[in-house]
Amino acid sequence: MAKRPADPANAGATAARQVPMRDFSRSLPMSLLRAREAVMRQFRPSLREHGLTEQQWRILRALAAIEAAEVTELARTAFLLGPSLSRILRDLEARNLIERKTAKADLRRSMVSISEKGVKLMASVAPSSEAIYSEITRRYGARKLAELQDMLAELERSLAELGASDEAIAEE
Repeated sequence: MAKRPADPANAGATAARQVPMRDFSRSLPMSLLRAREAVMRQFRPSLREHGLTEQQWRILRALAAIEAAEVTELARTAFLLGPSLSRILRDLEARNLIERKTAKADLRRSMVSISEKGVKLMASVAPSSEAIYSEITRRYGARKLAELQDMLAELERSLAELGASDEAIAEE
């Protein structure tokens, strides 16, 4: 977004809107959101073709990597809020893509796993997904993509440590 030229007749209003912060276009959260949107724009058509939303796909991907997950852990893993996850799980369960069972250790909790039908759906989406990854890799570069993923993981770790040290100080 380009900055507009200053309007001398409106100088007071412009000055009132200026906040001592970095430019919005250089905001880290916005940069990450723009990059995420650019990536997801590549995947959405394929997901729609298979009748899946981004969130449903995220849950299936998370469940495919593990045997089963407790609902609150799945929410953390898939970065979804509880109410959204409940609705999505109902939809996936109605389509027989997941299975839900009561946890043996605590009958109030439920365990979720991907069903055989869910695995088959993932197998049908996988070739398209891998082709998209290949195109992203071709355009951006394998080395740069690996470095980006390493840098993002490092950023996440350093901020997690920052949050953990802040929490420790608050507890003292």
